[in-house]
Amino acid sequence: MYFVLFYALACLSTCHCHFIEKDEKNENHCGLLKQWLKSSLVSVEIIKKGFHREVVTTVELGPDVLSGVRVLLVHRWPRGVFVDPYQLASLSDQSDWQILLDSAIDLEVPAHKTVGFVTYMYPSPDGPTPRLLKVTIPVHGRYHKPSFVGETFTSVDIEPPELLLRTEKCTQLDNKEPHTAVDAPCTPDNSSTCLWVKLQHQQERGPMGVQFPVGDGSLVTLVCGGTLLVTLLCCVALSKHIRRGSEVKFYRYSSLAGVDSPVPLGASFLFRSHFQAFYSA
Repeated sequence: MYFVLFYALACLSTCHCHFIEKDEKNENHCGLLKQWLKSSLVSVEIIKKGFHREVVTTVELGPDVLSGVRVLLVHRWPRGVFVDPYQLASLSDQSDWQILLDSAIDLEVPAHKTVGFVTYMYPSPDGPTPRLLKVTIPVHGRYHKPSFVGETFTSVDIEPPELLLRTEKCTQLDNKEPHTAVDAPCTPDNSSTCLWVKLQHQQERGPMGVQFPVGDGSLVTLVCGGTLLVTLLCCVALSKHIRRGSEVKFYRYSSLAGVDSPVPLGASFLFRSHFQAFYSA
């Protein structure tokens, strides 16, 4: 009896020590992950001009390389810009990044008839995670409503991306400041979601404003009226040209037939041939 009781206590003690050791390892990995995230830097640069820009994001990870760490960049785009999914798919085949869109993108809708969207950028899972990551995303400006107050440009604010990290060895994340545990797709396949750790206030720099040209609303009536007038004048000139050309062809064929009446060309030649045959007989 005492032997059974002693054996049960020994098993419980072993299990308890195992769970304590497992929790300590989990806390250790989570702590290292948070320290690595805190020492990482994210910088953003927008290049090119006009409606077609490129957002270049550079990520400098911490000096101590952790094995099995996955990186995710989350871009929250405003409705004033869009990305071309076909262009991104072509670029993904040529780079080490894979992208996931949270919704379908309509390329033709103006800015005031659409909403913002989110992109998830994943580096290639092959091999260890490098310390320096750089990704370029082509973005395009949408057409905006014309301005009726004389403005020729409108500003669209683009927020810096969020840097998220996760590892399989860190299974329990908390929301203690300055870190936050968030749900995001595990992979670009979007088959499941995982817990990622995010550092709040990752950048001291705020959103970046991008200027896109807009039309002058006060010229709408003038432009529409001028376009309609030019269209009507072209239609009248084209109609006169077509009518004059048809009249020249008609009189030319009538003179060849030898008649002054508006007889078709084929009938005139047929009449003349029968008339000459009758007199020759």
